[in-house]
Amino acid sequence: MSETTNSRGAPAADPSLDAGAKASVLIEALPYLRRYAGRTFVVKYGGHAMGDHAAAASFAQDIVLLKAVGINPVVVHGGGPQIGAMLGRLGVESSFVDGLRVTDEATVEIAEMVLSGAINKQIVAAIHAAGGRALGISGKDAGLVRARKVARDTRTEDSAIERVVDLGFVGEPAAIDASVIELATSGGLIPVIAPIGAGEHGETFNINADTMAGALAGALGAARLLLLTDVAGVLDGNGQLVTELDEAKIEALRAEGVITGGMIPKLETCLAATRAGCEAAVILDGRVDHAMLLEFFTARGAGTLVRAAENG
Repeated sequence: MSETTNSRGAPAADPSLDAGAKASVLIEALPYLRRYAGRTFVVKYGGHAMGDHAAAASFAQDIVLLKAVGINPVVVHGGGPQIGAMLGRLGVESSFVDGLRVTDEATVEIAEMVLSGAINKQIVAAIHAAGGRALGISGKDAGLVRARKVARDTRTEDSAIERVVDLGFVGEPAAIDASVIELATSGGLIPVIAPIGAGEHGETFNINADTMAGALAGALGAARLLLLTDVAGVLDGNGQLVTELDEAKIEALRAEGVITGGMIPKLETCLAATRAGCEAAVILDGRVDHAMLLEFFTARGAGTLVRAAENG
């Protein structure tokens, strides 16, 4: 079905919204447009939206809109399920420690192929289709991210004995050259970054996408780090969305057993980014259509905002 256009060739307005409602939406957005003009948003993209064509197109539209109104979006994407699927097709077995894939030399080659190749270029193409200009790179390009090896201490069940687990070519950012991103954004481009980095001796490391996005947000002094997830945000003991958190509140909720599992490392990433110079971070449900726009340009927001305590 073709898109309906008006006499000027622009998409026809939604008839369900009257003129007053449309004007109210724009007026509500105005202070946020002014506040964020010229600032950088780092968006970690993954989860459900990456596997759904309509959701991916909606995400690309939102990113292009942010760029069009004077904000500099920087996209960092994941791809764990896609890597797992390719490993399965090639008959390569995987194991995990604390949610991180143990990555040998063969696995990191496949991870780089999937992340820097197929996934990265799919996102670039979606942004181009939405009218933007995207630049697909990885942390290895132009020395953007120098990585170091990650090791994990793990404890066997019913034992106090800890052991260090070698995760192979799993890394974390050790240094970031923010000028690479700033050069791209100043040229009107939208960087789309695969979470791959090079070590001190040129070896390739696979980096957790949340960790990569958080490190970039801190290095860029971003106005916002946005982690798109498959949950509404942080929920309290009654299952209600917590709209804002700081370090003290996070520790209290952890002590109460309200924050558990995979939400813990996400919140640790948010706090690390804010301590490093990012203004605030948001954990947001990427399954909600145009959730980013609701979060950034409306008073009510749409996810859980995280600030470091010293930022108020």
